[in-house]
Formats: sequence, C-alpha cells, structure tokens
Amino acid sequence: MPKNVNKVNKEKSKSSQNKSKKSVTKVQEKIASMKQELQQLEDRHLRLKAEFENFRRRKTEEFSKLLLYDGEQAIKGFLPIFDDLYRMMEASEIANENSEESLSDGVKMVSSKIEKYFETLDVKPYGDVGDDLNPEIHDAMMTKTDKSMDDNVILDVFEKGFTYRDKVIRHAKVIVNKK
Repeated sequence: MPKNVNKVNKEKSKSSQNKSKKSVTKVQEKIASMKQELQQLEDRHLRLKAEFENFRRRKTEEFSKLLLYDGEQAIKGFLPIFDDLYRMMEASEIANENSEESLSDGVKMVSSKIEKYFETLDVKPYGDVGDDLNPEIHDAMMTKTDKSMDDNVILDVFEKGFTYRDKVIRHAKVIVNKK
C-alpha cells in the first residue's frame, strides 16, 4: 500500500478517535450537569417538604389552642351576669321591707341580661305554650287532656329548648295535649 493511503487512514482514525473522545467528553459533561441539576432539585424538594411539615405542625398547634380556649368568650360573657347574681344574693341577705320586690326585680334583670347575651351568641329559645309538638325538637314528658286545645299542642313547658346557629343544643321538655 502506498504511504499516502496509510497516512490518510491513520489521520481518519485519529480524527474519529478525537471525535469519539469529544463526544464522550460532551456526554460526561452533560451527565455531570444533569447530576448537579438533579441534586439541586432534590435539595429544593427536601426544603419544600420540610417547610410543609413545619406549616402543618404550626397549623395543628394553632387549631389545638383554638379548640382548647374556644369557650373563653362565652365564659367572659357570663361573668358580669354572675356578678349580678352575687350582688343580688348579698342584697337579699340584708333584710328590709322591699326584699321580695327587689329580689324579683334582680332576677328579672339577670334574666334579661342572659337573654341579651344569648342573642349575641345566636342562641335562641323555643318551646312555648300553644306551639304544636315537633318530635325532632320537643321531648314530650307527659300528656294531659284539655278539651279546649287541639291534639299535640303544648300545654306546659318544663324546660325551654335552645338552638345555636340553627342546631338544637337542648330539646324542650313539654307537656302535650291528648284528647
């Protein structure tokens, strides 16, 4: 074979080796950059996961505290009423001629305060004499016969029922008419 052909073949093989080395180098660089990008994504994922866990823990703690002290406002609302009852008891101990009348006035005052406070809490009483019996919200404790009233009409109320935001929190205990 002529020397020129050998030389050309050697150059071609060197050139193909250089190209393959360059392509291997490019692939290795690409792999290295992808590994770096993967590491960054994994790091970002771990940080987001940790942030979410912290957020969930904080929200759980806040919710637990909210439930723990949920009744605080209701209790604070009853404290002035309790104070009035205490003052009324002290006043009733002091004997005077108007003690029955002043005691009655004190009870009426405390009752009206309680009713106003219940209105602010959206607590509504129900179960009045003359209402029709509704087994879902009334508990019939007894039956009586009153010929002037219709069947299943409430004749008397032992305990009023109460709703809180349209939910029954205590059923009314009533006496019902049965002919």
